[in-house]
Amino acid sequence: MKVLIINGPNLNLLGRREPEIYGSQTMDHALGLCSEIAEIEYFQSNHEGELIDKLHQVGFNSDYAGIVLNAGAYTHTSLALADAIAAIELPVVEVHISNVHAREEIRHRSLISPVCRGVIAGFGLYGYRLGVEALVRG
Repeated sequence: MKVLIINGPNLNLLGRREPEIYGSQTMDHALGLCSEIAEIEYFQSNHEGELIDKLHQVGFNSDYAGIVLNAGAYTHTSLALADAIAAIELPVVEVHISNVHAREEIRHRSLISPVCRGVIAGFGLYGYRLGVEALVRG
């Protein structure tokens, strides 16, 4: 079974961006952890419309168990992304590398959580693996 992992803005900088918050490992490390469980397809974009297009493209494909999504800052601002998740058939698991509830107040509210199957936050890159496990085994 396949799982699509989607990362939003600035997550292309993992391993270099604010290592005190996001750690020093790259997304390749997370993808390796996830590929032990399922066939992984990975997509990253800094552009909201491209994230929505990818959700639409894969969201009705029964070859996938679901989608693991780290929408980055769009989590807190994008009603359009929430609408796209609500519109598709595949389940979506929201993932955050850091514990967003221990950070700035603006990060405490997610516009996408209400339309996601579940939320995983604060477990570093291992959170992606937890999201894949939830979709494949859940």
